[in-house]
Amino acid sequence: MADSTEQQARKTIHAGGEWREAVSGATREIIDPADALPFAVVAEGDEKDTDIAVAAARAAFDGGEGGEGGAGEGVWPRTPAAGRAALLRRVADLLVRDREKLGLLESRDAGKTVEEGRVDIDCVADAFRYFADLVAAEAPGRVVDAGTPDVHSVVVHEPVGVCALITPWNYPLLQASWKIAPALAAGNTFVVKPSEITPLTTIALIDLLVEAGLPAGVANIVTGPGHSVGARLAEHPDVDLVSFTGGLTSGTKVAQAAAVSVKKVALELGGKNPNVVFADACATEEGFDTAVDQALNAAFIHSGQVCSAGSRLIVEETVRERFVAELARRAAKIRLGRGTEDGVECGPLVSEQQRARTEAYVAGALAEGAVLRSGGRRPEPAAERPAGGYFYEPTVLDQCHREMTVVREEVFGPVLTVETFRAEDEAVALANDTEYGLAGAVWTADAGRARRVAGRLRHGTVWINDFHPYLPQAEWGGFGKSGVGRELGPSGLAEYREAKHVYQNLAPRPVRWFAG
Repeated sequence: MADSTEQQARKTIHAGGEWREAVSGATREIIDPADALPFAVVAEGDEKDTDIAVAAARAAFDGGEGGEGGAGEGVWPRTPAAGRAALLRRVADLLVRDREKLGLLESRDAGKTVEEGRVDIDCVADAFRYFADLVAAEAPGRVVDAGTPDVHSVVVHEPVGVCALITPWNYPLLQASWKIAPALAAGNTFVVKPSEITPLTTIALIDLLVEAGLPAGVANIVTGPGHSVGARLAEHPDVDLVSFTGGLTSGTKVAQAAAVSVKKVALELGGKNPNVVFADACATEEGFDTAVDQALNAAFIHSGQVCSAGSRLIVEETVRERFVAELARRAAKIRLGRGTEDGVECGPLVSEQQRARTEAYVAGALAEGAVLRSGGRRPEPAAERPAGGYFYEPTVLDQCHREMTVVREEVFGPVLTVETFRAEDEAVALANDTEYGLAGAVWTADAGRARRVAGRLRHGTVWINDFHPYLPQAEWGGFGKSGVGRELGPSGLAEYREAKHVYQNLAPRPVRWFAG
């Protein structure tokens, strides 16, 4: 007898080519942050479900009966690069086909606007195409000159094995694609654990991978919390690599658990990102307007729930008052509401916990002497803003300094702090005075200054006269406590590979090292 709709909705764990309920039968309601009402139900997996998924990924990688072949002898690791690339391109085409449906689902799940959701799906398709093109164009190995014609020496790259991919709630499908696409392109199998509060589009992606023809067991997903599913993935002895995107505290725990089995680890742990504005960038009305507009985008896109958000405005003192006044005026006019409503520019925070966290940071900043220029409260309910939604006004805090908690720690909410400087060296010192180092920007009309400052900033991505764009062909990652490793670009593919040197002696003969 066919499953009921309710039973089918609970089958969100995929292992070995089959959709399953949680072993325990537990479920979780998925909440729409715009009205705080449940709109979906998923399986709540735990360690047992995780072990089943890892076993399926291990068997698919190793091949043989029950995964008892040699390591890397499964169907997918042995698929030629052209075949892997073709499948990734099919996935990209399916994403384009389902763009509207997936964009709407991402909007409702994460609270962002539908247009942001659509852009995310476009970027996911771009990531799959990029890694498809990258592996399809590669040479089979790098020949190494051994200094003699009697030796053929080559360095080849092989898949790591079983990859545990742990993704965050703010960009659910985009962050999943940054891991899944290179993992598959390299020939690995994987288990992905999406955030327990925004899992829906990652579940949908697994369906697309199956539709595209990916062999059973290569792609596996366990929906469930980090303290059980994520922790088990990090420590599991049959996992060869763990890639985690999320907060610093959780990332540290992942690294500690992974160290026991000495598995490869890649971590992207957020940032506290400076947006440095020199006065000469504002010398014309057009320049001033652009810099203010981009400062708004840097801080308040997706309600500031962005790892690379430009949450620290560092502006030259001579233009500070005019700049901050205009910034605060425009911030107060940002239209908040449900992301599916026409005209809405910014959605809610993802959860009540995240809103309470934001409120606590703002209250602490005001107690430490910051001056509130805009926002700082929950907005009144409106037709486009249901009363139960997790909305919070875009907030501008002036007269901030480095000793303030709100300046040092990642808020992950719509909060912008303002610091000032008088000279270039001071601006660089302020921008680098953080334990993080993910991204930063410099605004100036002086090309020489732009290059100097960009060269001195200790951040993994530096924008000049822009903020937020990224390219799938360029590496993404940070310095310091922003993490280790890189996503995207050739380095993003290299994370999912092992280098092997194959040395062939074409004319073997006795060495005679030992006389006897």
